[in-house]
Amino acid sequence: MTLTATNPATHRPTATRIRRLTGCKPTGHLHLGTLLGMIRPMLAAQHDTDSIMMIADLHALTVEHNPARLREYVAEQARVLLAAGIDPDRTILYVQSDLPEHTGLHYLLESATGYGEAQRMTQFKEKGAGAAGVRLSLLTYPVLMAADILLHDTDAVPVGDDQTQHLELARTIATRFNARYGEVFTVPVGQRPGVAARVMDLTEPRAKMGKTNEAALGTIGLLDPPDLVRRKVMRAVTDTLGVVGHDRDAQPGVTNLLEIYQACTGEPGGFTSYGALKAGVVDAVVAQLEPIQRAYAALSPREVDRVLADGAERAHPRAAATLRRAGEAIGLGGRGR
Repeated sequence: MTLTATNPATHRPTATRIRRLTGCKPTGHLHLGTLLGMIRPMLAAQHDTDSIMMIADLHALTVEHNPARLREYVAEQARVLLAAGIDPDRTILYVQSDLPEHTGLHYLLESATGYGEAQRMTQFKEKGAGAAGVRLSLLTYPVLMAADILLHDTDAVPVGDDQTQHLELARTIATRFNARYGEVFTVPVGQRPGVAARVMDLTEPRAKMGKTNEAALGTIGLLDPPDLVRRKVMRAVTDTLGVVGHDRDAQPGVTNLLEIYQACTGEPGGFTSYGALKAGVVDAVVAQLEPIQRAYAALSPREVDRVLADGAERAHPRAAATLRRAGEAIGLGGRGR
């Protein structure tokens, strides 16, 4: 896959493979929704794009957290991503805080962003409304997200509905910075997720499956053993209609189960009872998770650490060049050169 872009370092059009960035926040265990909505597209994209996968630990600091648990989530997520098929020879995998250029560029971009722009972000208004002790980082993290994207001269960013506004802010900041200080940043575009990217909670099928509530029966973790998967699926909310139909409004629970089955198997199903549907979903999900869990057990923490260190080292030259270019454009450094 190629596109024509402008290289900010030379200002000349160049034909290049698309550079694609995906971030994952380590605030809990990765789950089935992550596999179908984020990891699968990454696996498909890493063969024909320059793919970067970042574990966004700095973004996990915007809310109250346990430091030791945060480190555990980072290590577990990296190991799961590799077990699921992320190829470190094709995809740069690293931890955000291992690349200090993220925070360096964050400050430069804050200096080109208005307070009102950050305050208008929907997630800040929702999470900060009426809460005591709201952290300043909750206000400014969309600017850090912009730094994450722009640091790598990223062409494309996969985005769901909840992140579209943040990508638009990144595009706005990049365009403004380029207009004021010279062509520094590649202005990224968003890529909408495909079919089966939105997996809903089994117990609250109108809400997305999430990773922050570890005890939730509505979330299927990628490391959940088969008996736990079975227990969660068999307790999934359906309805009293008694008909296996695909209708998100009238039958959200049944529809969610059908879409999970279809995403895992590629088959429509043809179930005539809720019991048969749930049994089919159990078998389909367990079949998806078994090879990931087997590969996870075979990976050693030392192997994972080596991959992350190598990823940060490979990402560093471009990140350093982008930060230097942005700093000089805005008026820093460059003396006597």
